[in-house]
Amino acid sequence: MLRLWNTATRRKEPFTPIKKNTVGLYTCGPTVYHFAHIGNIRSFLFSDVLRRTLELEGYRVKQVINITDVGHLEVGADIGEEKIEVAARRERKTVWQIADFYTKSFLADLKAVNIKRPTATPRATKYIREQIALVRELEKKGFTYRTSDGIYFDTAKFPQYGGFAGVRIAGQEAGARVEIGEKLNPTDFALWKFSPRGRKREMEWKSPWGVGFPGWHLECSAMSRALLGQPFDIHTGGADLAFPHHTNEIAQSSAAYGKPLAHVWLHSEFVVLPGGAKMAKSERNFTTIGDLIRWGHDPLAYRYLVLNSHYRSPLTFSDEALNTAEQTLVGLRGALRDWPKPAGRPLSGYADRFLQALEDDLNIPQALAVMWEMIKSNDSPARKGATLLWMDRLLGLDLIKIVGRPFKIPPKIQKMLAAREKARVAKNFAAADEIRRKIEEAGYLIEDTPTGPRIRSV
Repeated sequence: MLRLWNTATRRKEPFTPIKKNTVGLYTCGPTVYHFAHIGNIRSFLFSDVLRRTLELEGYRVKQVINITDVGHLEVGADIGEEKIEVAARRERKTVWQIADFYTKSFLADLKAVNIKRPTATPRATKYIREQIALVRELEKKGFTYRTSDGIYFDTAKFPQYGGFAGVRIAGQEAGARVEIGEKLNPTDFALWKFSPRGRKREMEWKSPWGVGFPGWHLECSAMSRALLGQPFDIHTGGADLAFPHHTNEIAQSSAAYGKPLAHVWLHSEFVVLPGGAKMAKSERNFTTIGDLIRWGHDPLAYRYLVLNSHYRSPLTFSDEALNTAEQTLVGLRGALRDWPKPAGRPLSGYADRFLQALEDDLNIPQALAVMWEMIKSNDSPARKGATLLWMDRLLGLDLIKIVGRPFKIPPKIQKMLAAREKARVAKNFAAADEIRRKIEEAGYLIEDTPTGPRIRSV
C-alpha cells in the first residue's frame, strides 16, 4: 500500500482515495512573469512521479496544475506591484502578452523533461467568477473586513489558522518584521485588491466591493474546488508554499465551506547550489531548462538528477552533478540498446521491490538502486529490457524511444569529435588525446579505424 508523508499531520500515512480507483491531484503552478527555473521544475517533476506512481497502482488520476496570471504582488503576495505588471513594463509588452509567453514557455519546459500533460491547466483570469463567489461566502460568514486597498481575511476569526505550518498569530507583533498597514493581524491576507484610484489596470474586474483583482491565495482554492471538488485527495507544491500560501488556502476554503480543502498535503524541497544557497529568481542565481538545452545538455539528464534525491531532501545542483547524471543516462540507454529486443514479463522479484520502494513515500533513490541491481544481474537481457521499460513507466526517461533505434550522437559530442579530428590532422596529438579523455568522461568510447573514428556509449 502507498504511504505518503502528509504535511498536515506530520507523519507517514497509508493513502486511501476519496473515490474508489480515482485520485484528484492539484499542484500549485507558476506565476507566469518570467521563465521557470530548474528549482521550480523540480516541484513538477515530483508531482509527475507521484502521478505515475498512482497510475502504476491502477488509479485514474485527474491532475490540475494552475497558471497564476494575475494577483501575485511583489511583497508577501499582498503588497507592491503585481509581478506580471513589472515584467510587462520591463519587456514593453502587455500583461496578457507576458502571461501568454511565459505560460507557453512553462508548458514547453514540462514537455522537455517528459512531465505528463496535466488533465487541466486553468488560468486564474478564467476563474474570476468562482473567486468572487468564494469571497462572498467568506463575507457572509463574517471572516472578512475592508481596508482602503481591499477585502481581507481575518485570521483571528479562524481558530485553526496556522496549525498546518505551526504559525501562532498571537506570537507575531504587528510591525515587527511584517508590514501590517491597515490589517488587523500580521497574518491576515488579501482576498480582493482594489484597483488604484485614477489608474486603469490591464487586468481588473467588477466585483461587489469595487473594481479590482483577486488576491494570490484565492485562485487555488476556487479552481481546485471547481475542477476537483472539495475535499479532493492530494495537494502538492514546493516547501516554500506551506506558509503562507497553503496555510491561507486551507483557512479560506475551510472557513467558507466547513470542510477540508484536501486530505493529503505533500511538499518537495528546494534546489540549492553547492554553497547551500537556495536557487531563486530574486537572487538571480537560477538556471532554466532552456539554459541546459542551449549548453548542449539533454534535459532528461536533469530529470534523472532529480530522481536521485528524495523529494523531501534538498537537491544540490552543479555542473558536475548534471554531467554525472548525463553520463549515467547515456550508459542506461546504451545498455538497453545493446541488449536483444525486450521480451517477456518484467522480472517479478525486481519489479516487486521497485514498487515497494515507491510505496514508501516515493523513495525513488531506493527504486533506482533496485533498477541498477537488475541491470547488473545475470538474468536474460531480453527480460531485463522488459523490466527496465516497465520501470520507466514511472521514471519517465523515455527509454522506449531507444528500442530498435540507431545510435544517435548528441550535438555536443559531435562537435568534440570534429575538434579531435581536426587536431589529429594537424598532428596535435596532445590536444586530440585531451578531447578523447573528455568524450570518455561524457560516457562514450572512441575506436580509431582505417575508415575513421567510431563511437559508442559506455
